[in-house]
Amino acid sequence: MTEKIATTDGGAPVPSVEHSLSVGPDGPLLLQDHYLIEQMANFNRERIPERQPHAKGGGAFGHFEVTADVSKYTRAAFLQPGTKTDTLIRFSTVAGERGSPDTWRDPRGFSLKFYTSEGNFDMVGNNTPVFFLRDPMKFQNFIRSQKRMQATNLRDHHMQWDFWTLVPESAHQVTWLMGDRGIPKTWRNMNGYSSHTYSWVNAEGEMFWVKYHFKTDQGVDFLTQEDADRLAGEDGDYHQRDLYTSIQDGNFPSWSLKVQIMPFEEAKTYRFNPFDLTKVWPHSDYPLIDVGKLVLDRNVTDYHAEIEQAAFEPNNIVPGTGLSPDKMLLARGFSYADAHRARLGVNYKQIPVNEPHVEVNSYSKDGAMRIRNVTDPVYAPNSMGGPVADARRAAEAHWVSDGDMVRTAYTLRAEDDDWGQAGTLVRDVLDDEQRDRLAHNIIGHVSKGVREPVLSRVFEYWHNVDPDLGKKVEDGVRNG
Repeated sequence: MTEKIATTDGGAPVPSVEHSLSVGPDGPLLLQDHYLIEQMANFNRERIPERQPHAKGGGAFGHFEVTADVSKYTRAAFLQPGTKTDTLIRFSTVAGERGSPDTWRDPRGFSLKFYTSEGNFDMVGNNTPVFFLRDPMKFQNFIRSQKRMQATNLRDHHMQWDFWTLVPESAHQVTWLMGDRGIPKTWRNMNGYSSHTYSWVNAEGEMFWVKYHFKTDQGVDFLTQEDADRLAGEDGDYHQRDLYTSIQDGNFPSWSLKVQIMPFEEAKTYRFNPFDLTKVWPHSDYPLIDVGKLVLDRNVTDYHAEIEQAAFEPNNIVPGTGLSPDKMLLARGFSYADAHRARLGVNYKQIPVNEPHVEVNSYSKDGAMRIRNVTDPVYAPNSMGGPVADARRAAEAHWVSDGDMVRTAYTLRAEDDDWGQAGTLVRDVLDDEQRDRLAHNIIGHVSKGVREPVLSRVFEYWHNVDPDLGKKVEDGVRNG
């Protein structure tokens, strides 16, 4: 096999990868040793800021193939029958830093990038169908409450429960979090949900509301708290290792995409606000509709380039898709892209993993890290033959809002309470063993440092979710 010659980053051969240039064997080092300087300077700059939430994660490449016909709901090219689209996925935990264990109790991020023939389409989701909040004003403080105390630099259960019990809308997601889904056995053994409500538009311009459900074909499975704690000490990268090894061995994980579709007009009178991120749409009202299959079949070859620099953002939408009045989604339409500008630089979409697989004709110019040449004209409108807008996009359907500018919650509907769906999950979805594990997990979590007056609020919180569960939690903590 032909030997590879080491080079500088400029491509020139290097005389040594082991020895610095010095005056004699014991003399001082020389400033003209440009390769040594390049190596030291690059090392000092190897790290980029980690993500604020979702810092710890991993992923893989794959493809998505449409196996059903949903063309009456959307004209998106990548969702037409038989279409096959390259994809990238990133799984993650929310609160942990890059070096934290994979098996902490936490929601799991489930973010997808589809390299479609009409540009990139991204779905940012989780392994739960709901979230802790419905208004983005609370998001920053929520994340701070889940991370570390300022004084001790320690994660703190008292701080977490202080926030949750003061924000009742969190109850549905916290119930999911404290149950089996809070620690999936592997990334392969968990579902992925858009959680948000998005929009679809068909060829006739009709709009529909849609929720995405990626159902794991490996089956949903979980780790007990005890097993997760053990693995956190034995192998902090347990989930990352499992995914990489599975794909390397040819055991390609897959998910079946199903969607819930709500006709546009029905959202106006539905019994609770369908754009509330803390709620699910009952399947009895909006059953799952088959769409296609996602398969992961290629590992990354450079984690930094292809995962750490991967940028997912819900504002990456393509014709036939769109956002919705979901307040959290609308805010994320700005915040995700802005986070990437801060972490990676304003031209982050020129990083190969983020580049669309179609020609880009943008008037954006200059800025740090621009690597694609820009040609005149660099302004619009112009009379020099520059790219023009697609008039067809202007004709797509949009929703209309009317009213005063206010800072308030959604207008209340019949079932817009904070406790109802969480209680239904406990009583009607979980079986006896799952309810027992839920109570066990809550008791164990609360017993680690939660004190008054937050402790009494915790008991009230779970009594509001379900009286029997609340009593079991209170008895378990007080008598434990």
